[in-house]
Amino acid sequence: MEMPPVNPVGEKDTSQPQQQWEKNPQENLDSTTQIKQQSPDPPTEILELRVSPNHTSQILENSQGTEKLAAGLQGNSAKSRGSTSEMPEPLQASDLWYCPDGSFVKKIIIRGHGLDKPKLGSCCRVLAFGFPFGSGLPEGWTELTMGLGPWREGTWGELIEKCLESMCQGEEAELQLSEHSGPPFRLTLASFTQGRDSWELEASEKEALAREERARGTELFRAGNPEAAARCYGRALRLLLTLPPPGPPERTVLHANLAACQLLLGQPQLAAQSCDRVLEREPGHLKALYRRGVAQAALGNLEKATADLRKVLAVDPKNRAAQEELGKVIIQGKKQDAGLAQGLRKMFG
Repeated sequence: MEMPPVNPVGEKDTSQPQQQWEKNPQENLDSTTQIKQQSPDPPTEILELRVSPNHTSQILENSQGTEKLAAGLQGNSAKSRGSTSEMPEPLQASDLWYCPDGSFVKKIIIRGHGLDKPKLGSCCRVLAFGFPFGSGLPEGWTELTMGLGPWREGTWGELIEKCLESMCQGEEAELQLSEHSGPPFRLTLASFTQGRDSWELEASEKEALAREERARGTELFRAGNPEAAARCYGRALRLLLTLPPPGPPERTVLHANLAACQLLLGQPQLAAQSCDRVLEREPGHLKALYRRGVAQAALGNLEKATADLRKVLAVDPKNRAAQEELGKVIIQGKKQDAGLAQGLRKMFG
């Protein structure tokens, strides 16, 4: 056996240890083996992030956030393993699931079984842990029905439903939210009943569900909760958009209502787009014209805003809201003109 190299220190004679090694090779071999067993190389934990092609664009837009979320989940996973003497398992790419909208990262703690996942109408038995008070999700065991019930109206309900849609029966997972710096939340899907995909529903069933969502959205809007109302209107639209064109007239009302919510939420670009959908079907829809005019004014497109508001007043000259908004737009336009004139004077004066 070839002896491992020894670095000499100073002028120390190494011939005696060499002779001793040659005299007792088997004893030294056993000793060397024992030392190697007692001093393993420290394990390294590897975080390998892979993204499916379907989610590439969303994750690139949220790259900073998702990298931080994944790093946080890795750290929490290391802490939960207990004694440092145990060999930690590497965090695999398949253990992470990125929500397409970048709102959270899911880390699988215990894998479920089977390939089926909860669908519309599935009654899920869920164990929740660590969710904040007021999230609408009770601590401990609870039953949630996918696509139905007031539990979905808040931000937490929407996130939980998205997570459940990605889980298999028996799966336990941690959720790290993009806007939450604390420890991850834990969710276990113990069981669920058979549900249906939206494409499996009859047209009449979709329309009935959409009416329920619209009615609930209107209640929430009147109660001063435009964010939850917008979710209801959005879910109703997703159901109706799967119907063959031209689709039911309900879509026009839903887009108009959604635009009202988006204006209150400070989303004028989205509001203008929702109004465009309405006006494609009904060019003379006064509420959509008014709301698009307000949205265009918020975006600084004063000429477009003026054109929409004048169309409203041409049909309804006594529309006080349109009169007031047009007055604001005219004043804003004069200020812009004055600022432009002052800038030109400074440039050429």
